[in-house]
Amino acid sequence: MDNIHIKVSVNHRTYERDVDSRCTLGDFLRHDLGLTGTHYGCEHGVCGACTVLLDTKSVRSCLLLAVQANGKKITTVEGLAHKDGTLSVLQQAFTECHALQCGFCTPGMLTTLTELLAENPSPTEAQVKSAISGNLCRCTGYQPIVDATILAASRLRGPLSPSPQ
Repeated sequence: MDNIHIKVSVNHRTYERDVDSRCTLGDFLRHDLGLTGTHYGCEHGVCGACTVLLDTKSVRSCLLLAVQANGKKITTVEGLAHKDGTLSVLQQAFTECHALQCGFCTPGMLTTLTELLAENPSPTEAQVKSAISGNLCRCTGYQPIVDATILAASRLRGPLSPSPQ
C-alpha cells in the first residue's frame, strides 16, 4: 500500500489525510470523510451518480484518484446548501418540480446543473438536456429535472431579467 499525503478543501472545509495512491475520490469522500451524498452507480464513469465539482467543474469521482484532487476545492451535494442549512435555489426547485424520486441520481444531477447555471444563467431546455446527457435517471423521465433547472435559472436571474429564447 502506497500512501500519499493530500490536502483538499471539501465543502469549504480543509482536510489533510494520508490516502492510498489507488483510492478514488469517491471512496475518499464517502469512506474517509463520511460524505455519503456522493453515490456510486456504475463505477465506470457512465451513470453520473458520483459527479462532484472539482474547482467548479464537474468530474466523475469514481474515475478520479483522491491524490489527483490534492490542493483542489471539491464541492459535493452536501456543500450545495446554504451555510444555514437551507436549500440552494436549484435544490428548492428540484423539490417543487418533483425532479427527484428515488434520489439516487440527484446528487450528480445537482452538481452537474450547478456548474451549468454558474456558466450559463439563462440555459434553454436543449442546453439543460445537453448538460445532463451524461447523467442517468430511471425515475423522472428527465423533464421535471429540466423544468426545475429552468425555474432555478429564472429565480437566480431575478424578476427583471429576460427569459432565454
